[in-house]
Amino acid sequence: MLLTLTEPADVQMRLDYFETRCKELGLRVTRQRQEIFRAVAQSDKHPSAEAVFLQVRESMPNVSLDTVYRTLSSLEEMGLLMRVGLSSKARFDGDLRPHCHFVCTQCGEVYDIFPQENEQIACPLPARNIGEIKQINIQFKGICKNCRPQ
Repeated sequence: MLLTLTEPADVQMRLDYFETRCKELGLRVTRQRQEIFRAVAQSDKHPSAEAVFLQVRESMPNVSLDTVYRTLSSLEEMGLLMRVGLSSKARFDGDLRPHCHFVCTQCGEVYDIFPQENEQIACPLPARNIGEIKQINIQFKGICKNCRPQ
């Protein structure tokens, strides 16, 4: 399964941030980590771990699905990726710009929803009173227009 590519400049910016973040945390920038991150960063389709595995396996035939799962989890913990979608079909997003997601409960497709100019994704005051907000992840769940009966 070939993943749809985002703009090369965006991918390079994400890869640069990946390397900087790894160095900040004292982690080596291994080829395996880099390829797994690149598979997510260059896709605008919110790939599943299995899709990332198939993509990475093309250039690294010895990579295991378990390694991909563990690496995706660690990249999420590092704040380099977001987990989105249904719990049974987790998908990953390498675009960390503020945005929301629409998740189809029938086909599992994940769509980006970017705020329009001058719009902001607001955080309710009670949440800010609890502690420091590091990320807002808003998901709308429903049936997409491709699955909805006409």
